[in-house]
Formats: sequence, C-alpha cells, structure tokens
Amino acid sequence: MDELWSAPAKVNLSLRVGRPRSDGYHELDSLIQAIDWTDELRLCGADEDRLSVEGADLPTGGDNLVWKAVEALGVEDRRPVGIALTKRIPSGAGLGGGSSDAACVIAALGDRYRISSPDRRKAALRVGADVTFFLNGGTARMEGIGEHITRLDPLEGVVFGVAVPDYRLSTPEVYRTWDLLEYPTGEIVDSRRLPPQLRSFEIVNDLTPAALALEPMLGDLIADLSDRWERPVMMSGSGSAVFACFADHDEASDAVAAAVGGAFGACAPVPHGVRRVER
Repeated sequence: MDELWSAPAKVNLSLRVGRPRSDGYHELDSLIQAIDWTDELRLCGADEDRLSVEGADLPTGGDNLVWKAVEALGVEDRRPVGIALTKRIPSGAGLGGGSSDAACVIAALGDRYRISSPDRRKAALRVGADVTFFLNGGTARMEGIGEHITRLDPLEGVVFGVAVPDYRLSTPEVYRTWDLLEYPTGEIVDSRRLPPQLRSFEIVNDLTPAALALEPMLGDLIADLSDRWERPVMMSGSGSAVFACFADHDEASDAVAAAVGGAFGACAPVPHGVRRVER
C-alpha cells in the first residue's frame, strides 16, 4: 500500500544535560516543541528493501536512521518496503529531522503490523533519544535518555524564527566536547525577555558552550541575530540551528527575511508528531 507520512522538526526550548553515565549516555531534561518544518516519507510495496533520498546527500543503507528504525521494530516475516524520503529539514542542525523520519517508519510499520504502543516506544529508544518524542510530538518534557515523555499543554501564540547556518555540527562530537570541557552549563535566558507562555520554564541549553568551542562562527551568528531581532536567540539541541520567539507568523517572517546566510524559516508550533497524510 502506498502511504504518505509527514515528519516534523523540533526545537529544544530548553536542554539540561547530565554527566555521562557508566554506559556513556547522558541524562537529559529537555522542553521540546514540534514545529511545521517537515520531511515527507512515502512507503510502498517493493520486491526488496530500498530507500531513495531527495533533497540531501544522505546514506541510503544501514547507516540511515530509517533502516535502524525498521531493524529496531524486529518484525518477523516482514515484507520488503520501498521508502522515498524527501528531505526539507536540514541535517546536522539539532532540529531532529533524522529522528522524526525514523519515528515515521516506526509509526507506519507499527500500524501495518499492529505493533503495540509500548513496543513502538521501545523500538524508538533503540534508535535515538528524540525518536520517542516524535511518536506523539506537540509540546513535551523529555527526561532520562528519552524514555520519560510528559505531554504538556499546547504552546500557542508563539512562532519561531529559525536560522540554520551553512555549517553543521555533529551531535556525538558536541557531546564529546562537552565532556572534555568538564560539563559546562548554559546561560539561563532572562524570563522577562521571553513570551509569557514560556516564563514559567527555565530556558537554557547546556550544550551551547561545547557547540561554540567547536564552531566559533555560531557565537557570531547568535550575537548578530540577537541584535537584529532584539530578543534572545537560543540554540536547538546540539546545533547548529538557532531560533527566537515571535508573536506571530508575519513578525517571524519579516525577521528571517532580513537575515542573511544559511537557511531560515518562520515555523509555527504543531500539537502533534509524525502523522499519516490523508489523500
């Protein structure tokens, strides 16, 4: 059966990182919001497993998170599947595009093979921390290594201006650098400069010092956009994407139109995660 799925991006409104555990994983405490910057995945029957990617130069073999998601589900006697992935979410930017694509596959094959919600979450955790979030999306607090997701009231009245510079950052490298820097903490944003909807949260990203150490130009971008936009500019995840909050889509669109270098978007929050597109 031919199915079309939509995979949203996310921004980490806040990200606290714990020291590495004995297994090497870092405990996280993150406020995450799904946004309407999306990839598309088309799934259909095939004689053999195959993946095509349009819009980005990504591997189509076992290293791609799409196939890792298929393997994590562990469906016995699974029929081959053809997947056509259209990439719009920039990779290596901390926007979770690869994790969202993986969640799409888990949701699609989960529906097809009637896999329970707990087993879908277990598969998601085997692929990556953000994958579990994308199964439901919306506004949520993620704790641990992604196994604890608390749904929060939908975030309304905010639109994000998102900037993705031409350079990218490797998530594992950012975490390694954070460890080498001996676990620095990020700068907490003055709540008085945030929209009212976010003032009850501690907005901070502990990975920012590591990202800036790896790519000093990111600090210049944050400083430049903070001056241009006259509001706090924050990094999403491990970077390199940064964002700021605006009152509406017009204000955010005007702000990103005035910025230069890289990819920019005015992105609204969405109250869902991956979903099948009805046609």
